[in-house]
Amino acid sequence: MLKCACHLTTTHMKLSVKALGLAGGIMWGVSLFLWTLLLSLTTVTWGTDMLSLIVGFYPYYSISVAGAFAGLVLGFIDGFLCGAIIAWLYNVMPKK
Repeated sequence: MLKCACHLTTTHMKLSVKALGLAGGIMWGVSLFLWTLLLSLTTVTWGTDMLSLIVGFYPYYSISVAGAFAGLVLGFIDGFLCGAIIAWLYNVMPKK
């Protein structure tokens, strides 16, 4: 006898808000830290314009060694919030 699978419901996976927030925070904070150190300690000029734009968004951030540590903290906070918001929005969106 064949049974109808119509009554089965599908469950949708949810993203972990904390995990995606931590991943985003670590990636953006460390990236900004290393990028700033590279530009402040060497003669490399690649990416200077981009970091100059970021200076306007983060208080206490500058293209220097001290600014690299400020960028690490501020970048982590920014990346964490963005990742957490993306995961939260994904979880609350209606699924088909």
